[in-house]
Amino acid sequence: MKELHTEIEISASPEKVWKILTDFERYEQWNPFIHKIIGEAKEGSRIEIHIETPRGKRRKYEPTVTKVEHGRELRWLGKSSLPGILNGEHIFTIEQLQPGSVRLVHREVFDGLLTSFFGKSLDTDVKEGFEEMNKALKERAERT
Repeated sequence: MKELHTEIEISASPEKVWKILTDFERYEQWNPFIHKIIGEAKEGSRIEIHIETPRGKRRKYEPTVTKVEHGRELRWLGKSSLPGILNGEHIFTIEQLQPGSVRLVHREVFDGLLTSFFGKSLDTDVKEGFEEMNKALKERAERT
């Protein structure tokens, strides 16, 4: 198992951050990492995610939304077509620090046989993508 963990403080309400995070139709306007999500933030729904890493690798995933706790947590789980090869659970948690201030915890937990094979690229390229997304979300939430 492997986990990527990033976090950022944002001067905005949990509701504002949640609204940006779950407004998949507008990701193309602000998100440098996840360029597009087709679908909705609804437990049990399948979504289509298009990413581009900072080093230019493009990928498409079709995970299932596993948890939607309004204003607090959003999760989706992607599984490879062959069981046990590579699975990734993407997790966003919004923690209120004080009125008008939150911490966004953005992480992904990977497991499966190929986890160690992708270890270095996960630590650098994908983690950088998470950090770029976090900064862009912070800028959008604090600007509007």
